[in-house]
Amino acid sequence: MKNIESKEIWFITGSQHLYGDETLQQVKTHAIHLAEELGNKSEISVKVIFKALVTGMDEIRQVFQQANHSAVCIGVITWMHTFSPAKMWINGLKILQKPLLHLHTQYNRDIPWSSIDMDFMNLHQSAHGDREFGHIVSRMRINRKVVVGHWKADTVASEIDDWARACLGWNDWQGAKFARFGDNMRQVAVTEGDKVEAEIQFGFSVNTFAVGDLVESIESISSNEIDELLQIYEESYNLVDVLGKDGSKRSSLLDAARIELGLLQFLESGGFKGFTDTFEDLHGIKQLPGIAVQRLMEMGYGFAGEGDWKTAALVRAMKVMGTGKPGGNAFMEDYTYHFDPEDSLVLGSHMLEVDPCLASHKPFCEIHPLGIGGKEDPVRLVFNVGAGPGLNASLVDMGNRFRLIVNEVEAVEPRYELPKLPVARVLWKPFPDMETGCKAWILAGGAHHTCFSQNISSGILSDFADIAGIELLTIDRETKIKEFKKELTWNEMYFGRR
Repeated sequence: MKNIESKEIWFITGSQHLYGDETLQQVKTHAIHLAEELGNKSEISVKVIFKALVTGMDEIRQVFQQANHSAVCIGVITWMHTFSPAKMWINGLKILQKPLLHLHTQYNRDIPWSSIDMDFMNLHQSAHGDREFGHIVSRMRINRKVVVGHWKADTVASEIDDWARACLGWNDWQGAKFARFGDNMRQVAVTEGDKVEAEIQFGFSVNTFAVGDLVESIESISSNEIDELLQIYEESYNLVDVLGKDGSKRSSLLDAARIELGLLQFLESGGFKGFTDTFEDLHGIKQLPGIAVQRLMEMGYGFAGEGDWKTAALVRAMKVMGTGKPGGNAFMEDYTYHFDPEDSLVLGSHMLEVDPCLASHKPFCEIHPLGIGGKEDPVRLVFNVGAGPGLNASLVDMGNRFRLIVNEVEAVEPRYELPKLPVARVLWKPFPDMETGCKAWILAGGAHHTCFSQNISSGILSDFADIAGIELLTIDRETKIKEFKKELTWNEMYFGRR
């Protein structure tokens, strides 16, 4: 997640020459001030800069071309201070490739009742200038976010930040590379998908690499590098005695460290932003990557197990979108249920690979048999995840389209001790309730793999889905199965059956 600080949102204001140079200068002064104030708001995570006051077709097309070609511009905000005839915007909007937010605001908050005159009316025309612009964007069927309210309002800043974070995730996907070590878990449906269509739709590529290539990278790691990483393990985690310096399983910790360093070396040398593996295709690696994967996710890499490249990419995007916010985003799986009618719960976990960014305490570094994979006992970090609001998101391939499914949840403090379950874990209650939440997820075709988030809202993911141009299904406090099934039917009609 490097260079996020350098990214920009460009602020473009529309007007026309009808009002004269004096009015246009006022418009520009107001627009610069408005953009600077938005750019200074701590609630907005991406730098907002004033880019242009545009009054004609050529100017509009030129600034949108600049936005397309800019490596730092990740999105465009438009605002019509006065009336800006929408036909001027057509050719610019036709070529715009960056996400678009339409800010429907005006410079003044209040009407100056005692002094308002026609000069004031000619200058402050956003109420109908933005409607003209909104019409042409709708007619051209262009996805965008519309934010309404005075630009000083906290709610406006919050909505802009949601969209800006979605822009960050989308920008990070463009040209991103994800590595697959081996294939997906055999006979599994949901981890499959059309990688070519994904590259067309999302901008990232997924390619498979031989496990032998990874083994070569692992075996190239020096003893000095391993010793340095072991010191980090000892300082960062509560090591069980058998993994200590004189412990009977110390060699397993060395192997785990070597795997982490080999993986990191492979990912860095190839410029990858995430990866996936499966326990069925790890020939030549002594143990399943546990602590290695956990720590690499904490560094910002996307990951999902069993060859699930779609979830690995989603984990990466959500990590980028959540940059700087308290809490984390991590690969997760709905593992098992507690169907107590008075306290229904989902136990979320994965065999070894839950990101310690979610840990509510200093993790324990432990080693235990796994029971699958046929490898030596793997080292992993064990911890509980704290209580609080969250969500699970799943990206699935429906055959003729990609679908993003989001279920809002409430994580809860652990109810019971789990002395014989040595994995990282979280308990949550799906909204609106256990039965409805799970039923809606099943009806939507949601995967068992997800990205669990403590800091991404469903609003951010809604903006992300709009930018990506994909279907979104949200399961929240208001979800009712009868209406949800109608939404599924309508979406099927909209996207068309294959």
